[in-house]
Amino acid sequence: MTDFEYWCSLDPETEKELKSLDAKELDDRFYKTLEFGTGGMRGIMGAGPNRMNRYTVAKATEGLANYLADTAGGSLSVAVAYDSRNNSPDFARTAAGVLAAHGIKVHIFGTLMPTPVLSFAVRHLGCSAGIVCTASHNPKEYNGYKVYNSDGCQLCPSDADRLIQYVNAAVDVKSIRVLTPGEAGGLIGTIGPEVLEAFLSEVKKLSIYPEKSDLKIVYTPLHGTGNIPVRRILEGRNVSVVKEQEKPDGNFSTVRSPNPEEKDALNLAIEQAGREGADIVIGTDPDCDRVGVAVRQGDRFVLLTGNQTGALLLDFVLRAKKDNLPANPAVVTTIVTGSLGADIARKYGCEVVYTLTGFKFIGGKIGEWEKDGSHSYVFGYEESYGYLAGTFARDKDAVSASMLVAEMAAYHKNNGRTLVDALENLWSEYGYYLDSLETVVLKGKEGSEKIRASMAAMRSAGKALFNDCKEVEDYSEGFRGLPKENVLRFIFEDGSWAAARPSGTEPKLKLYFSVKGKDRDSAAARCEKIKEILLGMIK
Repeated sequence: MTDFEYWCSLDPETEKELKSLDAKELDDRFYKTLEFGTGGMRGIMGAGPNRMNRYTVAKATEGLANYLADTAGGSLSVAVAYDSRNNSPDFARTAAGVLAAHGIKVHIFGTLMPTPVLSFAVRHLGCSAGIVCTASHNPKEYNGYKVYNSDGCQLCPSDADRLIQYVNAAVDVKSIRVLTPGEAGGLIGTIGPEVLEAFLSEVKKLSIYPEKSDLKIVYTPLHGTGNIPVRRILEGRNVSVVKEQEKPDGNFSTVRSPNPEEKDALNLAIEQAGREGADIVIGTDPDCDRVGVAVRQGDRFVLLTGNQTGALLLDFVLRAKKDNLPANPAVVTTIVTGSLGADIARKYGCEVVYTLTGFKFIGGKIGEWEKDGSHSYVFGYEESYGYLAGTFARDKDAVSASMLVAEMAAYHKNNGRTLVDALENLWSEYGYYLDSLETVVLKGKEGSEKIRASMAAMRSAGKALFNDCKEVEDYSEGFRGLPKENVLRFIFEDGSWAAARPSGTEPKLKLYFSVKGKDRDSAAARCEKIKEILLGMIK
């Protein structure tokens, strides 16, 4: 029996869908099986092994159940959450049913919930692992499946590699048992509102600047899970919500993509802020782990990049804690995050620790340092709009980040500045940094091959690609003690750099640039030249 015939035999609905597809689409659905990347398993929804559906979810969960039985031992339990995406609740119930069939206790949220709350719940409830069904900021066609260890952190590469062996061993998805709550005999229980309350209580402890301000905020959850928790944490401030984007909507009908990294995702919020005379816009993605910010500057709104928001937050946090920093303070960031934040951290006496892309590496440092006592975690962030100030969650957290952004904007407004003014002050002190990201979408099997060929071409050209390249950092065989990853960084004589890496969750090749210059114009001109060369290698 071929793979196609096998999948057609699973159920009439799957058979009907698969038999309606053309050859190219079928090839894309069957040429590989979804794998765990920087953000877990993520893909377009639909029938087939290279799609997100209840069978691929069941297969992943069957592997997880067997993995936990062999590695965790004792009484096993798993916390399960889901976001507002189409099929997320069904995928979560499928995962719960598979776990229960293995005799594993399941704590599942009764309503959609942010990813950082799931991370917190794993630790709060003393679970062996956690699952959240989400595709984070991806377009509406996507869904995903993230796995967390008992520390509330996404699996590191060695554990993920071991888990995937168990997942791959679950060959016959038709034979996987999925119990309903009625059949589970009490093994599937609902998580009540007390866990969210406990999470919000921890977030409030991170408050730095609770002082009153006339700052006006427009907030949008972009149809996702942030609506209730973010509004709760911003209570007492002057906040209005974008009504058109307030309710959960798996089709994300008001945006092209529910990604606060995209310039147009905050358009409705910015329009509302303009009408209402608001000072800032805050937007969170569907699973509320990323936050985007737009700032009123005169008669226009300026969108901050993830690098800029991260540097501003880091400066805000360290200014507040400068006289009360713990022993061996450390800030964690990634190899493709801009350099301004690192300069700020060092000024305040913090060691800067670099990780690969993926917040699991940042969260993993917290657990590692708790065990060996070598550092004290102060703050972590990545350029892709993810920030973490506390340690009660081990993944990026847009709930606490939204609170800190609001407090930071209030602090600067009370001192006669906007966040753009504050950023200009940082550039005056540390030098002008221009950070930029180019994303090249290359879909399907053909796109995957093009990404591999482009990375190979850049790797082969090496330093010769640029006149002033001092060093090429190739992470494919490991570098400076980091795990192997398909990343290239070109380091220039003046400390500027450019990097290339395939996305671990989407069919994209990402090019990162961090250029330091005397001013905006000189940095922009130099960045364009570097960008043109790297884009020319993608053919």
